[in-house]
Amino acid sequence: MALTFYWYPKCGTCQKAKKWLDAHSIDYTSVHLVDDPPTKQELLDYMDKSDLPAKKFFNTSGKKYREQNLKDKIDDMTADDMAELLASDGMLIKRPIVTDGDNVTVGFNEETFTAAWL
Repeated sequence: MALTFYWYPKCGTCQKAKKWLDAHSIDYTSVHLVDDPPTKQELLDYMDKSDLPAKKFFNTSGKKYREQNLKDKIDDMTADDMAELLASDGMLIKRPIVTDGDNVTVGFNEETFTAAWL
């Protein structure tokens, strides 16, 4: 099954992840994370399948995260609230998100990608 690769083309981390997927001849469909972010329900599903805390889906180093002062608000939010906020603005989402429908990785780490996608 082909992967879905949510990315932002200008993001260096996304470029590294894409290069890794290409180097390993892994079939994927790329989705522009800002133009076409995952829906709230998709994000809730990804959160569940990733076994990561919901707040790990936030791009904490991003400008929008800082502008909205989310660091001080995130601990009081439910996963549902977080998914709704993330779905509203792809720039808030940690990238890339890669999924095959059953497994999900967030961000790029070569060891994690090797374990998940090879």
